Amino acid sequence: MVFYVTHLILSFIAAVGFGIIFNAPRKALIQCGIVGMLGWIVYIVMEDNGFDVVQASFSGAFIVAIIGHMMARKYKTPIIVFIVAGIIPLVPGGTSYDAMRHVASNDYANAIPLAMKAFIIASAIAMGLVFAEVIMQFVLKLFKKKRVV
Repeated sequence: MVFYVTHLILSFIAAVGFGIIFNAPRKALIQCGIVGMLGWIVYIVMEDNGFDVVQASFSGAFIVAIIGHMMARKYKTPIIVFIVAGIIPLVPGGTSYDAMRHVASNDYANAIPLAMKAFIIASAIAMGLVFAEVIMQFVLKLFKKKRVV
C-alpha cells in the first residue's frame, strides 16, 4: 500500500513539475498532476499484475488522454496542457538513457535491445493517445447526433 501511495505522490509531483516547465496555466497544474498520477497508477498496477511494459504504457497513455479530454472540457483548457504533463511519468527515459550510455561506450550488443524497447514503449504511448482521441471523437459525434435528432 505504501508503495502505491509513494508512486501516486511522486507521479503527481512529476506531472505538476513538467506542467510548470511547459508553462501550463497555473489554474490547471493540479489537474495536470491528477492526469499524470492516474496514468502512472494504471501503468504501475498493470505492471505489478504481470502485464507487459508495452501494454501497461499503452493503457496508461490511453487513460491520460481520456482524462485529459474530460479535464479539457470541464476546465475549458486546451487538451495538450493536460496530455503533455500527464504522459511525462510514462516516458521511458531510464531505458533511453541506458541505451545511449551503451552506445557511448561502444557496447552496441546491449544498446540495440534497450533502444528498441524504448522505441516500442514510446510508440505504445503514442498509440494510446491516438486511440483515445479516435474514441473520444467517435463518442462526441454520437452525442452530437443524438442531440440533433
